[in-house]
Amino acid sequence: MRCAGQNVVVTGGSRGIGRAIVDAFAAEGARVMTCGRGARPDDLTETVGWVQADMANPADVERLRAETEVAFGPASVLVNNAGVQVEKSVTDSSDADWDLVIGANCRGVFNACRAFLPGMGEESMGGGAIVNIGSISGNAADPGMALYNASKAFVHGLTRSIAVDHGPAVRCNAVSPGWIMTGMADAAFALAGDPDAAKADALARHPVRRFGAPQDIAKAVLWLASDDAAFVTGQCFTVDGGLTAATPLQPGLF
Repeated sequence: MRCAGQNVVVTGGSRGIGRAIVDAFAAEGARVMTCGRGARPDDLTETVGWVQADMANPADVERLRAETEVAFGPASVLVNNAGVQVEKSVTDSSDADWDLVIGANCRGVFNACRAFLPGMGEESMGGGAIVNIGSISGNAADPGMALYNASKAFVHGLTRSIAVDHGPAVRCNAVSPGWIMTGMADAAFALAGDPDAAKADALARHPVRRFGAPQDIAKAVLWLASDDAAFVTGQCFTVDGGLTAATPLQPGLF
């Protein structure tokens, strides 16, 4: 129960990576509040709090902060996971696409950090911790996902700025997932002319010879939020099964 006594907010916790993070913190004894744009999931653990909120809306984020403090007290950990993906190039992207992706992935993360930062360092023992969910796509662009790629680069930059500006009261790090098997990954593979061949090729490029699971990211987030990572801040940790460690040459051909 290494998170006992912590008040944790996880944005976008209804499914996928966010849900795995929620479940991991709850299992370790934390008091967890999460949110999403829809209704509370029926299978969400009853001890986990839920707020229906659009993170791009500052009023919704302020309500999330207020309801967290009423339920548990000030947050000691904030995990910015909520995000969306649009599979388009720059010339194919509309103003609505911009508003959706940049609103959720950039403004949403900024809104949450701005809302929760003032109370984190003062109220939590040993300081607060923010963990942002970035992406390997913020370092090397995936084809046909211009806005998503750019939004994750923003998350990485904001992570470093918060660490520099708000330490030592708050540590801030990011986790950059690779291919994690969620609906977002399926949508990205669907862009290929032959999705099955694209998936097989991607799998072959992973030294661990498997794609990631949401729980792989949750474990990294837990560590970054814990006292075991007390000397870690301003870093973007890649969790991708070794995908980005290799050159683009296909394994087995050399």
